[in-house]
Amino acid sequence: MSITVRLKKGLDLQLVGGIDNISAVTEVTAADNAIFPDDFPGFEPKLDVKEGQSVALGEPLLHDKRDERIKLVSPVEGKVKAVVRGERRHIERIVIEPAAAAAADARPLSIEGISRLSADEARTELMQRGLWALMRQRPYDIVPEPDIAVRDIFITAFDSAPLADNRIDYSAQELQAGIAMLGKLTAGKIYLSRRPNAKLPSLAGVEDIVVEGPHPAGNVGVQIANIAPVNKGEAVITLDITSLGRIGRTLLSGSFDNSACVALTGSEVAEPQLIKTTIGADIASTIKGRLKTADHHQRIISGNVLTGIKVSTDSYLHFPWRQLTVIAEGDDVDEFMGWASLSPKKMSQSRSFLSWLFGPKKFNPDARLLGGRRALILSEQYERLMPMDIVAEYLLKAIIGRDIEKMEQLGIYEVAPEDFALGEWADASKIPAQQIVREGLDYLRKELR
Repeated sequence: MSITVRLKKGLDLQLVGGIDNISAVTEVTAADNAIFPDDFPGFEPKLDVKEGQSVALGEPLLHDKRDERIKLVSPVEGKVKAVVRGERRHIERIVIEPAAAAAADARPLSIEGISRLSADEARTELMQRGLWALMRQRPYDIVPEPDIAVRDIFITAFDSAPLADNRIDYSAQELQAGIAMLGKLTAGKIYLSRRPNAKLPSLAGVEDIVVEGPHPAGNVGVQIANIAPVNKGEAVITLDITSLGRIGRTLLSGSFDNSACVALTGSEVAEPQLIKTTIGADIASTIKGRLKTADHHQRIISGNVLTGIKVSTDSYLHFPWRQLTVIAEGDDVDEFMGWASLSPKKMSQSRSFLSWLFGPKKFNPDARLLGGRRALILSEQYERLMPMDIVAEYLLKAIIGRDIEKMEQLGIYEVAPEDFALGEWADASKIPAQQIVREGLDYLRKELR
């Protein structure tokens, strides 16, 4: 029996460049692959390899300074091409040049074998195989702390972000193996949130939650807030269904699952499609010959337009390696009246522009800010778009002021940067809300250690 959660707040951004034919999948072999430690908040990296060293698929590249059991592993068999460092020798990325795969030293586990593991053995398996870092902990939205007491686990089986693809490329057995392993981490419940009529196999050991409503309904933080909120002193683990399948496939096969099914989307893509490649694949190989010929600049985003990371053609896919969006940059646009134009081609959540007169349509936005940054205006824009019991603008002010007591009272333990992404898009103040929340979570964690 399932529980239905109906959300009214939010907004689905209807953009040009979605995938119409999800049955067509193009396979792409990456020229290089890379892992970015910064994609894993809370992970304090220490190198296990050096440039020129040969590595096997699933071999540790980095471990966490706090606990050596937590690993980031190689997404391919090959050679360490580069260890790229930034300021103060901060590790920005490790680049692997793929080579012909050798016979893997596999350590498969059956579902029966998983069921016989103790909680400590299950944690160690996940950490050593590079799977622990795929999950996140609330509070703080970080890679889970090694010995955390987990109240519940939340799995989101759909992505409601703009142009996101919801293909599930894992079998029922692989998903069930992932559930069996996660069940070792908590004495509480495992919640699986899905859309109505989603084509999901029946899975044992989960609480089935049906979620209705617009974006950000797919955000796991929104689901937690409407199912079983996180209170101070509690901790939960979150992950998406792709990570669940990756855990299950890795355990059953004994070899790290490095597959990545990437939705190549956006108005600047000639034919939006699914790309089957490997984790951390280089952008150049992924988009080669697939973008429109344009006389203007194009912005490539690893992820969706709300939460993704701007990348260049010589960069790589970032975690969670599911989407690549390409839109117009807009830096060379000469528009009459600029951001104040009343053009019907403009997209707005309100009726500020004439587009609402022409009924539902898909919009073709670019990456311009369309306005200037200014002091935070208490306009309740965030509250209208966030289906959470959070007074978002006051929480942002508390974070900026580093007022820990107010941050706690206003619900900082429940949120992650992505929960503010839609509000940031609509914010008249143009403040970097996601960056502010990330810095606030890091500050709070540091101060309360």
